[in-house]
Amino acid sequence: MTRLPATTEKRLGLVIDLDTCVGCHACAVSCKEWNTSAGASPLSDVDAYGADVSGAWLNRIHTFEVTPEGAPAQIVHFPKSCLHCDDAPCVTVCPTGASYKRPEDGIVLVDEDLCIGCGLCAWACPYGAREMDPVENVMKKCTLCVDRIYSETLAEEDRIPACVRTCPSSARHFGDFNDPDSNVSQLVADRGGIDLMPEMGTRPVNKYLPPRPKTRSQPAPAPALDPTPAPKADGFLGWLDAALDRLG
Repeated sequence: MTRLPATTEKRLGLVIDLDTCVGCHACAVSCKEWNTSAGASPLSDVDAYGADVSGAWLNRIHTFEVTPEGAPAQIVHFPKSCLHCDDAPCVTVCPTGASYKRPEDGIVLVDEDLCIGCGLCAWACPYGAREMDPVENVMKKCTLCVDRIYSETLAEEDRIPACVRTCPSSARHFGDFNDPDSNVSQLVADRGGIDLMPEMGTRPVNKYLPPRPKTRSQPAPAPALDPTPAPKADGFLGWLDAALDRLG
């Protein structure tokens, strides 16, 4: 079985703002595109253009309608991918050492040359964040675009995960949780970032910012009537107004 590092130099991960996510799936599409066409092995699809398509996606978005007590119903879009847990059960259950957590940055990865496709890591992950590639028969997962964030050929602003780079509503943020001054640490401190299913004891690195409370909208008050009488028209228009008043 694979051992986890006691500590990691960095704790790279994501903060996802559920208040601003619009459920557009741009993050999922850009993740699929980057991890299929870039340095990593492709995320395979079966019957990609048919009626029964299936394949591997490392980032998926779930949509829920919720009705908080005393508040109006609202739609919440919930992106989910690997949370790069500090106590990752997918790592400790791996029989070949294919799943591992890097001590330098805390990213959980899969060595596909060692993966035998047994699926034990997928069974152990309480978040359903691992995907068996239907063609290559090896386990795949979010890598935080490790080939992007350390690339020396990309512009500095592009050295972030593809999902973060493409999000149109800035709902996704990337940084080092070990750095209290990082953007992700500041967001969690300011908004009360929460763990997904903390009762599982996995200590996920990724955090979610909860939706802000919504209030029921009040109808706009009717415009006040102007008590000032309209000026009387002169000449023909004045005669017409008076005639209409008598008919009225």
